[in-house]
Amino acid sequence: MSRVGKQPVPVPSGVTATVSGQQCAVKGPKGQLSVEVHPSIRVSLDDNQLVVTRPSDAPEHRALHGLTRALVANMVVGVTDGFRKSLELRGTGYRAQLQGQSLLLNLGFSHPVVIAPLDGATFEVETQTLVHIVGIDKQVVGQQAALVRRVRPPEPYHGKGVRYVGEYVRQKAGKSRV
Repeated sequence: MSRVGKQPVPVPSGVTATVSGQQCAVKGPKGQLSVEVHPSIRVSLDDNQLVVTRPSDAPEHRALHGLTRALVANMVVGVTDGFRKSLELRGTGYRAQLQGQSLLLNLGFSHPVVIAPLDGATFEVETQTLVHIVGIDKQVVGQQAALVRRVRPPEPYHGKGVRYVGEYVRQKAGKSRV
């Protein structure tokens, strides 16, 4: 049995989970999320725990088992605590600021770059070089962070660009002079 899939997902107090057919919905203090479960996978609510089961040990069912359990667990975590991705800007003159709900980035281009938030994600600018993306849906938060990083990914010679906090960027050697 799947190591991830066989673990039940505990539903904390203050969170309500409902399962109707193939639709699993979770409502908590931060909001509400739902996911459509694959027809071969079953999700049931047993004494404040969401249990995911599969019909057989076929490779497809095993993969869907762990995936479904992870999606349900991420929904529970999202509506209770939420998710956050942090990005840092490295480079001379690189800075970020909020412009309404949008993020205004100065990244060495001839023009500032304005990024509108996806539905379910919000920007927080702690300092001019540190941006947080916050939301309840893990997938939306990760997608938004990837879209911001894609504007100017870190380059390998000086490390300038937008990177995740704690991301290691391997530095290449520059020109060698004899």
